[in-house]
Amino acid sequence: MGYAGGTKKNPAYHSLGDHSETVQIEFDPSRISFKEMLGVFWESHDPIARSWSRQYMSTIFFHDEEQKRLAFETMDREASMLKQKVFTEILPFTKFYMAEDYHQKFALQRNPDLMREFRIMYPSFERLVASTAAARVNGYLAGCGTSKDLVKEIGSYGLSSTTADLLLGIAKSPARLRCTAPAPH
Repeated sequence: MGYAGGTKKNPAYHSLGDHSETVQIEFDPSRISFKEMLGVFWESHDPIARSWSRQYMSTIFFHDEEQKRLAFETMDREASMLKQKVFTEILPFTKFYMAEDYHQKFALQRNPDLMREFRIMYPSFERLVASTAAARVNGYLAGCGTSKDLVKEIGSYGLSSTTADLLLGIAKSPARLRCTAPAPH
């Protein structure tokens, strides 16, 4: 979690300037392509919803001409399928600023029992933030993903059986938060 797209140096949540809240994704193109990631992006939000502020606008930041081409191509496809204007902006990447610690892995940080184990696994907060396991668990805690998918991958997180059972219980809870992403087209 962080900020990008603006001109203000060292933005912060309460002093954002013209930046937007953003996630930066580092990926291995031999495992997933940029185009595949764009597919997930389009399925994970409502691109026809106009943002009420620059802080929360839907944006794709591209790093090169190929990413730019693919971003516009997939945006045009979405607009055509939805038969509506898409309000996602496509902008050149300039710089990414990490958000404050309290914004990182927000759902995970709100669960002290899980955080206790993650603090042991990742003594430095920077390593916790960079952890794929922490990112996955944070997503499940925020209501994204199914308990069926969690069961398939929970063994790769390095959690104790007690903590894994706790996480599975949360994921299977009917009171669990739900992602607000629209259904895939």
